Amino acid sequence: MQVAVFSTKPYDRRFLDAANAAAGGHHRLLYLEPRLSAETAVLARGAGAVCAFVNDVADAAVLGALAGMGVRLLALRSAGFNNVDLVEARRLGITVARVPAYSPESVAEHTVAMILALNRRIHRAYNRVREGNFALDGLIGFDMKGRTVGVVGTGRIGVALARIMLGFGCQVLAHDPRPDAALQAAGAAYVSLDTLLAASDIISLHCPLTPETHHLIDAAAVARMRPGAMLINTSRGAIVDTLAVIAGLKAGRIGLLGLDVYEEEADLFFEDLSGRVIHDDVFARLLTFPNVLVTAHQAFFTEEALTAIAETTVANITAFEATGQALHEVSTERIA
Repeated sequence: MQVAVFSTKPYDRRFLDAANAAAGGHHRLLYLEPRLSAETAVLARGAGAVCAFVNDVADAAVLGALAGMGVRLLALRSAGFNNVDLVEARRLGITVARVPAYSPESVAEHTVAMILALNRRIHRAYNRVREGNFALDGLIGFDMKGRTVGVVGTGRIGVALARIMLGFGCQVLAHDPRPDAALQAAGAAYVSLDTLLAASDIISLHCPLTPETHHLIDAAAVARMRPGAMLINTSRGAIVDTLAVIAGLKAGRIGLLGLDVYEEEADLFFEDLSGRVIHDDVFARLLTFPNVLVTAHQAFFTEEALTAIAETTVANITAFEATGQALHEVSTERIA
């Protein structure tokens, strides 16, 4: 099957080529650098499947264009699928597949790295030392042991983070519609979101982006947080209302902020913009705070995760070509 692979970088090609070769090399992978959009969908002409990433657009217009060219499979290189109009995909007969799990440890460990870097001001210390400034003023942190960590969303990633935090000697509070019994047995306590926000020194977000979780952390949620709390988001950008968080930073309500995702990241992340002016004033404002650490959606970026993503993506395409059904179809899982 010919597959049009959008939003590709050299590392995508490396891992997808390896996975395709290991599976017999049956697929013809056409690598495309542009993001999938209404303007670029035409590049998929001749392909039976399209492979898309987190910032590609698969709305009704794009799906209609793909269906008109004979595309019958949209294979996502991600667990999330909030960028896909699932109802329209079903109406057009396009199967949507995803990678439901790859390496939860990759995201959980990056979250821990952000927590520790913010707490001990590693990013600021690194810049100081490079400039010959060895003063310690302004770099004081706190012991992790005994602190309360709130984990919002306890799927595989949230559970992995919670277990690491328990290993630090932290008290872990969790919030999820479906409590994890094993995590409870390990010592985490499930509480309401309001209780978690009010009681946590560190709050980490690990839930999918849905209409219910869009701007879950808004001005009201920030007001309920413990003053000076640390907030980390390595899930989806739009779970956080960025303007509300900026207001919380200015008021001192949020003491430390770590973001690996941003609600308007599509025009920024995964590209080298170092020689250009960034026109997103909200994002630029975030970067002015010394107590904010931003990484560009790299929490998943490990050898193990990229291998698993590529292997599952190729397996989805192979199964669909052979049987007409992908291994991990979003449509059958999520649409009634």
